[in-house]
Amino acid sequence: MSSKIKSIHARQIVDCKCRPMVEVDVVTEDGALGRGCAPTGSSVGKFESFVLRDNNPAEYNGLSVHHAVDNVNQIIAPALIGKDVHNQKEIDQIMIDLDGTSDKRKLGGNAIYSTSIAVLRAAAKAENLPLYNYLANGPIKTVPVPSFNIINGGHYENLTQPFNEFIIMPYGASTIYEAVEMGIRTFQELEKVITRYLGHKPSVAPSYGYVSPSEDPEENLKLIAQAIDACGYTGKIGFAFDCASSEMYDKDSNTYLLKGKRVAAEELIDYAKSLTENYPFVFIEDLLDEEDWDSYPKAHKAITRTVLLGDDFIVTNIERLKRAYELQAIDGFILKPNQVGTISEALDTFRFAKEHQLFATPSGRSGGVVGDVVMDLAVGLGIPFIKNGAPRSGERIDKLNFLMRACDLNPGCQLADISSLLKF
Repeated sequence: MSSKIKSIHARQIVDCKCRPMVEVDVVTEDGALGRGCAPTGSSVGKFESFVLRDNNPAEYNGLSVHHAVDNVNQIIAPALIGKDVHNQKEIDQIMIDLDGTSDKRKLGGNAIYSTSIAVLRAAAKAENLPLYNYLANGPIKTVPVPSFNIINGGHYENLTQPFNEFIIMPYGASTIYEAVEMGIRTFQELEKVITRYLGHKPSVAPSYGYVSPSEDPEENLKLIAQAIDACGYTGKIGFAFDCASSEMYDKDSNTYLLKGKRVAAEELIDYAKSLTENYPFVFIEDLLDEEDWDSYPKAHKAITRTVLLGDDFIVTNIERLKRAYELQAIDGFILKPNQVGTISEALDTFRFAKEHQLFATPSGRSGGVVGDVVMDLAVGLGIPFIKNGAPRSGERIDKLNFLMRACDLNPGCQLADISSLLKF
């Protein structure tokens, strides 16, 4: 029996927003097949690994990835043939060295990451194990509590809502099945609440939540609270934000957008603090700009009733996480392996977080895929809570079904109890 790589082949497919992406097949000498692909987010941190696109306006408006595909087939594949798929770190390092740039710009982070996933999946396949069991070194004991992105901010025709995602988390659910139902029922009830508020049905936002009905974040929270109460879930569902504040930050004036006006970081921090004192917030993500190293420690000191997480701020990069930890800037980070570009680097960042009592919260990307590897990571690494997106569209429903299926297939598996992690 041999788990050495026999062949590697890449192709172009499309993600769930119909944007081209790289998909890679890794096949071992024993015939174990691992397949990986690299979705791209809509809110993309400037320090993420580079997504190599062809920039040919005649094809997919410049978004095709044939160059990255060729880099896998012509450069990466020859270097990895004969390597054992169980040696993930060695294989990832070979690709990092082949590229030779700090952000994987030469070969493409999308080319390297897709190959890295495929190698990991081939290793699990060689052991005839589901990937999450391979990562867990055995049966899983818990599945994470899911969260649901139900109202989406951004620039719209009649208003701009600076906070990117309004999220609910059913922390009081007793099973994964109850947690999923609570999220879905609240999301469906919210449509009725917003319809009464606006006088017409809300539109669907690009990330599949409802278009924000107000530029006032607290107004949205009140509407969500109405939906939660109507479903009988008050005291069982908490709130969360992905502010994605880099999207609304103005570098020249060093200000943030809030309720139609520009404010300094201190005012934004005070506002977020007041919300956490009036609503049960599980976490707030990317409250500040990805380079606002001065303000994050101030926010972390001031805001004590919720967990502060970094996404664009950390980009799953261990050096950025170490710096944030030393500054006492955050409580944890959003784990998106494609941000850093290899499974090994993402796992190194996760291990640092775990060793230093920091949260690691896996999340898919807005241009998602069915069968996203982040779900295997979330379950296999024993993560307490995750981001799932809106309960609409196939790739997001797939993530919910993944959790229920994994729980059912592992006798004794339960929903993670996050009550001790809540700060409200």
